[in-house]
Amino acid sequence: MTGIEVAALEVTRDRRRILHGIDARVDAGGWLAVIGPNGAGKSTLLKAVAGLLPYSGDVRVDGVRLRDLPPRKLARTLAYTPQNPVVPQQMSVREYVLLGRTPHLGYLAVPGRRDRAVADGVIERLDLTEFAHREVGRLSGGERQRVVLARALAQQAPVLLLDEPTTALDLGHQQQVLELVDLLRRDDGLTVVTTLHDLGLAAQYAERMLLLVEGGAAAAGTAAEVLTAESIAEHYQAHVEVVAGRDGRPQVHLLRPRPHAPGARGTATAAPGKADAAGPAGVQNAPGTAGARTTDSSEGGPTGSSTDSSTGSSTDSPTGSRTGSPTERARP
Repeated sequence: MTGIEVAALEVTRDRRRILHGIDARVDAGGWLAVIGPNGAGKSTLLKAVAGLLPYSGDVRVDGVRLRDLPPRKLARTLAYTPQNPVVPQQMSVREYVLLGRTPHLGYLAVPGRRDRAVADGVIERLDLTEFAHREVGRLSGGERQRVVLARALAQQAPVLLLDEPTTALDLGHQQQVLELVDLLRRDDGLTVVTTLHDLGLAAQYAERMLLLVEGGAAAAGTAAEVLTAESIAEHYQAHVEVVAGRDGRPQVHLLRPRPHAPGARGTATAAPGKADAAGPAGVQNAPGTAGARTTDSSEGGPTGSSTDSSTGSSTDSPTGSRTGSPTERARP
């Protein structure tokens, strides 16, 4: 069981400070969701922890400084999946997933029977068996996303860093991927750090949350402590209602502004976070709520953005719909 701790982390690129004073701790077997509006620095944080960006401060796993580890040992300690990975187009899915076993191989060694068994097991669990011999370049965006996750899981590293793991996945596969990650976390003690745009998904799966705003930590704690209507209104400029689900975890509902009376021009723009006819803003019991229903705006953009501020990336996940999110259904 392996925990991870981040202390006073700062990232500066092109003389611009992207992250500053970030402190976070994830106990062994825990799940931390990093959330925040576009450009907050979420992807930058994961890249820094993964050793892909220079940083000041400290990142430790079980008390060992990650910057002191040689690359092979680091790859055995944590696995990282970017939001928009670049994959070899002509490599088969099985060959690509087998690359995750590289840190466990000797120099000039080839994957053995155990390595192939691990890769095949992950491929099966992620519903990729029918694509095992297909070229990665012939896959859809959602299928490719699952293949990238499969490679990371094949590393069998005790710490898993996932940057928007549900990007481009349909509802069923969003749930499948997150349930698998949660199963590995609970059964194998995997420590998970994810960035997620969908606040409802983050609330359902993560034990703790870190809210980033303009490169700094605006809030940290449990989902109920971080996801308040007031906080979402302040940092996302969104008008929402937050209610407690059957399991006590918060559910976030996007509320449309009330229209003017018939014949009036335009629509009213109720102040975010204030109560209106759709219901009071704040955590409360929702009569008849059968499961988490959530919507959220998403942060797009390539993971190569030094400021984590690219926008406009579209996905197959209908996170902007009141009825389209997988979190409308209760978790199994």
